Amino acid sequence: MNRGIYIIANDKVTEQAIALLNSIRLHDSETPIVMIPYDDNYHAIADTLNQHYGVKVYEDLDFIDRLSHKLHETFGGKFFARPNQFRKQACWFGPFDDFLYIDTDIVVFEKIIDNLNYLENTDFICCDYQHLGGIKNVFSPKVLEDKVFTETEVKEIFNGGFWGSKKNLISEQELYEIFSECAANTEYFDFSEKTSDQPIINYMLLKRIPRRFNIVRREGKGPGNWAGTPHFQTQENLLFDPTVNQPLQYLHWAGIKIQPGCPYWKIWEHYRNLNPNLPAYIPPQPVKQSLLKKTLKNIKNKLKL
Repeated sequence: MNRGIYIIANDKVTEQAIALLNSIRLHDSETPIVMIPYDDNYHAIADTLNQHYGVKVYEDLDFIDRLSHKLHETFGGKFFARPNQFRKQACWFGPFDDFLYIDTDIVVFEKIIDNLNYLENTDFICCDYQHLGGIKNVFSPKVLEDKVFTETEVKEIFNGGFWGSKKNLISEQELYEIFSECAANTEYFDFSEKTSDQPIINYMLLKRIPRRFNIVRREGKGPGNWAGTPHFQTQENLLFDPTVNQPLQYLHWAGIKIQPGCPYWKIWEHYRNLNPNLPAYIPPQPVKQSLLKKTLKNIKNKLKL
């Protein structure tokens, strides 16, 4: 069985991608990894990731162009905050029979590809507690009012930053049909916090893939993984979830800017700097406001009072 990992990236997220790849390669030197370009500014990061981690660029760039064109044609150019996030849907048509997709604002703490073993008994895996927050950032209450999905079904929602499935489980035509269905019913989705692909991929999952499994629902439950969770305990360079008495499988800074002072900054910094063949990461210094800007800001605040 041909297994592999997809990421989506451009030069802007080089530091995040290095941290992710360092963490993956710490536990797994062999699994092939393919990068889907987020936009046309990807050549520098592609060279770095290929040289140091053996990452290859997705070959069928024509498909990615077709996908982007169809998305724009269906929804228009201003509907999504980050329409290029949909390029990750190229995972369904790439070289791997079984694949794992991972966002670059993640570091992993284990041989993460082994989670694809769950696909022996299901067609789709995710691994998060997104469902505990209700349908926010995915659906609006109208999906329940109109009986598009049941209360039970919406408990299957997941975060689009980490998931796995099987090649060609969704066809290109089905993908475009999903776009059309969603564009005709935009009132079913919650884009209030500028999510892009997550509502659409959740809709597709519930409509098209009945055999699915959230790994945190395994026997004994799984640990959390969101960096906004305050109770994780640091154990050397790993994290531990005391609520389930287990180490984390990965940590995801979803919706959180990775910078000094952010949650679990030391963990990210450690993994970013693991590769001795790359320069250590030096965070940019905060931009100091000029005296004129400070004065204008003070005047503005006084006027408000």
